[in-house]
Amino acid sequence: MSFLSRLERRELAWLLVGLGGCMLLFVFLKLSGAVMEGETMAFDKRIVESFRKADDPSRPIGPAWLASAMMDITALGGPTVIFMMVLAVIGFLVLQGRYWTALFIFLTALSGEAVNYALKATFFRPRPSVVPHLRESFSTSFPSGHAMQSAIIYLTLGAMLMRIAQGRLTKIYCCTAAMVLTFLVGLSRVYLGVHYPTDVIAGWIVGLFWASICWVIARHYEVRAGIKAERKTSG
Repeated sequence: MSFLSRLERRELAWLLVGLGGCMLLFVFLKLSGAVMEGETMAFDKRIVESFRKADDPSRPIGPAWLASAMMDITALGGPTVIFMMVLAVIGFLVLQGRYWTALFIFLTALSGEAVNYALKATFFRPRPSVVPHLRESFSTSFPSGHAMQSAIIYLTLGAMLMRIAQGRLTKIYCCTAAMVLTFLVGLSRVYLGVHYPTDVIAGWIVGLFWASICWVIARHYEVRAGIKAERKTSG
């Protein structure tokens, strides 16, 4: 009876994840359609302009140190920092003998970058021109690569830490820290004027969707790949 109960819970979890993924995909398609039709431009411009002083759009709101802080925060979602963080985590996992988990992190990051590149090339939305950029940006705007990659990497690492952590409070902390970091990276992109808010929202949606897909695949194959065995031997 307990086996049947576990089986039912597993099937229910898969169903909920599937429904959540479908909802995220639907929202992204609706949002991208509205963006391409120009329906969100008024909203986008209003939000971007709200982060600048009314008498001088080149100056962001808030104290002088805030712009510097946003520069530091936005770097956490950049390719250089993401690459270094993923490399450091993979190195740690390899030293711990958790080779399949390291491979999972590597493939998640690599596939996320490929999705980011494909989506940017597909939509080819220009960067905001309503305010001067406070940071150089070279790729297209939709969706935000910083928001997407930070969601993929930090949420994946947060989920991984949640499975390792002992105690509900520690698990909540890991999840909250990952979400806050992802949110701040996305916010910094709008504050610096290099992305519209819809770019960031789309990046978050795709990032969460892709991280969920990768995590579900990893859970499905973890017994066959040996991740559970790695967890026991490394623990």
